[in-house]
Order: sequence, then C-alpha cells, then structure tokens
Amino acid sequence: MEAFTILAQEFTDKATAAASSAGFAYGLAAIGPGIGIGYLVGKSVEAMARQPEAAGMVRTTMFLGIAFTEALALIGFVVFILIGL
Repeated sequence: MEAFTILAQEFTDKATAAASSAGFAYGLAAIGPGIGIGYLVGKSVEAMARQPEAAGMVRTTMFLGIAFTEALALIGFVVFILIGL
C-alpha cells in the first residue's frame, strides 16, 4: 500500500497521472483475452486430438472464437487511448 502512496505523490502532473492510469487500464484489459485465448486454443487442441475427423470444423470455430476474444483486447486498447487523451 505504501508503494501506491509513493506513486500517487509522484503523479502530481495531470498528464502523467492520465498516462499511468491508461497504461494500467490497458494492462488489465489484456489479461482477460490472453487467458481466454489460451483456454480456447487448449480446448480446441484437446477436441482435435479426441476426434481428428472433426478437426476442420473445430479449427474454424477456434479461429472465430479467437477473433471475438481478440476484439476485447482491441476495445481495451481504444479505452487506453481515450483515457490517455
């Protein structure tokens, strides 16, 4: 807790505080999609190993899931830019 108070004392400049909070927000926004994509790919590989004949359909669904999950990271990046301005 002392580290946060020291950082808060150093961030007296409004621009510095905004940039710091924007970076923190983007860091938090990247955690969820990272975990989601890892879980999705792991389960897809497991499904392909169990039923190799369905690998094409599983792969297509996996890539769609990755695209939708990655959109969350892009939304976090937009919020990062908006907070930073």
